Amino acid sequence: MHPMVSLLKAALRSPLLPFWLVIALLPFGRSSELGTFLCLLGSLMLFLRRPHALSEHAGARLLLWLLAAYIGAALFSAVDAIMPGKSWSTVAALLRYIPLGLYACYSMRWDAKLRTMYMAVAAVLAVWVLDAWVQALTGWSLGGHAEAERLSGIFGAGNLKLGPSLAVLSPFALWTARQRWGLRGLVFAGLLLLGPILLAGSRAAWLSYALVVLAFAWHEASLTRRFLLACGAGVLVVAVAGGIAWKTSERFHARMEHTLVALNGSDQAVDAALSGRLDIWRTSLKMFAAHPFNGVGVRGFRYAYPQVAPANDHFVVSDEACGAGEGACHAHQLVLEVMTETGSIGLVMWLAAAGLALWHAWRVGPAARKRAFPASVALGVMVFPLNTHLAFYSAWWGLLFAWVLGLWCAALYVLPDSKGAAHGA
Repeated sequence: MHPMVSLLKAALRSPLLPFWLVIALLPFGRSSELGTFLCLLGSLMLFLRRPHALSEHAGARLLLWLLAAYIGAALFSAVDAIMPGKSWSTVAALLRYIPLGLYACYSMRWDAKLRTMYMAVAAVLAVWVLDAWVQALTGWSLGGHAEAERLSGIFGAGNLKLGPSLAVLSPFALWTARQRWGLRGLVFAGLLLLGPILLAGSRAAWLSYALVVLAFAWHEASLTRRFLLACGAGVLVVAVAGGIAWKTSERFHARMEHTLVALNGSDQAVDAALSGRLDIWRTSLKMFAAHPFNGVGVRGFRYAYPQVAPANDHFVVSDEACGAGEGACHAHQLVLEVMTETGSIGLVMWLAAAGLALWHAWRVGPAARKRAFPASVALGVMVFPLNTHLAFYSAWWGLLFAWVLGLWCAALYVLPDSKGAAHGA
């Protein structure tokens, strides 16, 4: 039998396949829910065979506590939500993240399985990046023709999520390149990712990728001096790459011109550069003040927006956001999303979950933190509060968040391969 055929059959039989499918199908709308469904079936089969499996895995128990905060905040917000049907259906949909995360924990009990998942995600990103470079050079990709102002890649011009997705998942590609080809591989992979992320035009993705690069530079540098030198080299590379893109890419040039409007200094200029984010954030604070206890309900932001926004608010009088008569779709910032949609209760639950996660990351020890490093970086940049964000309670970004969270909980508590071999794994 041909080696490639054998490898394909082995991949299709791998217990990692359902969890990996979520990322592999991410650009294709709700198709990624196939992986979620398969993880549900796998989790049901596991607990039917081993009813007490939960007591055996600290990562699975941590996941349940973290999801309890995430879903619990949504549950409390739905009690008197401004759009009860939307909020309650969202709460029900969030429950699918429990078996998704549990499947991750139990399918990656050993270090070898975790490393395989890292490399499998890197392989998916390699396809996305290659396709994005083809689109940058020819205007076409597997997702069709490029969008007017941004590179859209395999996601398609109607789904501009290439930049945020690449930035959040880039740690897995960088880690794989470092393991396979050493420092040169890490640098080369970083440069290959940089182009599509810049040309995708998402400024939140630019900041997220900068944080990823800083994390890897700190991880590689054993001395502060080396870290500073690496940062200086990184700034130089980004300046050169940005200059080339500015001169050769009309999309990047238009995006930078739009961004540099902020240098005019006025509130109107900054708001224009941020695509109206300042107006959304001001209205978000008013919304929180009007519903401080448990918010307006998850996914109710757009419906509550017109009630607190000025009558001539751009997002109310135009149909550029969610539709005429409605407001902005979401708060575009994690902390404000939690405050407005889940209120003070939700904010306290999120903060408690963050504290619990940090405590577990500290107590597992340096060896476990090293194994979990790519997943930790991905989760960290995703929830970094000083950035703009997609909606964490939306179907798509919420699914990616739950996937990264499940992988991180699994990574913290994987067992070294020697123990796995001793147990016959």
